[in-house]
Amino acid sequence: MNKITITGDLGSGKSAVSRLLCEKTGYQYLSTGQIQRQLAADMGMDTLEMNRLADTDPSIDEKIDSVFKDLNTNPEGFVIDSRLAWFFIPNSFKVYLKVDVETAAKRILGDEERNSEQYKNLQEAMDKLLARKASENQRFLDKYGADCSNMDNFDLILDTSNHSPDMIAALIMKAKDMKKNGAHFPQNV
Repeated sequence: MNKITITGDLGSGKSAVSRLLCEKTGYQYLSTGQIQRQLAADMGMDTLEMNRLADTDPSIDEKIDSVFKDLNTNPEGFVIDSRLAWFFIPNSFKVYLKVDVETAAKRILGDEERNSEQYKNLQEAMDKLLARKASENQRFLDKYGADCSNMDNFDLILDTSNHSPDMIAALIMKAKDMKKNGAHFPQNV
């Protein structure tokens, strides 16, 4: 099992945790978020607008998804920060990171790298994050039959609201090692 797929709530720390896991494992890093934000910027819109457009334009998801579909047979190790990699790479160690929406919005508002995600205030950020999540979940369910809200799809579920990325990465490594060795680790921590 040399693939770790990280998905979860927007602003849950997927990117930070994924980068730490790459440092710990030596695996390569791939991120849908970077691909999606760049595509939205190239199209002159924010990510919510692009997600709404993707509801009627399947080429958007195809551009994003095509980066990940072939990884199933790639023998190299990867940490993949992606909303659907768990679905496209079923033999990966599948992790879902959750976070309360206010904490997520504060994290995103403070992230200078998210140029395509500009919000007027905290409430607007929370509203748009919830709308984006609902839009993506419905589109992925309709298009692929992938239910991102069904926690049974994941090997490990962690709440990052009050924990550092270092602590979350350490828990993931411990759970992955335990699963590899046939031991049981609680799914929801």
